[in-house]
Amino acid sequence: MYRADDIAQEALLKAYISFEKFDGRADFSTWLFRIALNCFYDDSKRKTIQLSDSQNLCDSDCDNTYNSDYAFEYQELYEALSDLSFDERTVILLFYMEDKSIKDISSIMNMPSGTVRSHLSRGRNHLRKFLDKKL
Repeated sequence: MYRADDIAQEALLKAYISFEKFDGRADFSTWLFRIALNCFYDDSKRKTIQLSDSQNLCDSDCDNTYNSDYAFEYQELYEALSDLSFDERTVILLFYMEDKSIKDISSIMNMPSGTVRSHLSRGRNHLRKFLDKKL
């Protein structure tokens, strides 16, 4: 089982156990993302994370052709994302991949919305520069 699966399982378990603490001030998904991010932080403290290892996208019994084609297709994007700071990468992924608003990201990451906007802007610029060099 991959670490992402372990972290997701831990986050869902913590959310289930502490559901009575959900007060509705934020969306449920924002609350859940915050728990997941905290689980990720906890796991990061225990183990060193290497983004290059995260390119193994399927279980070992998955079709290797699909896995390698998929990884190859997005290789430059993975490289560009790995070049970002943790906060920039997290904001970019929450905004574009999870369709979270600035307000939700601010709540998830426990930072002011201006800081989220700054990370988003810097992250976009870094991605643009990295990908321009590759093209």
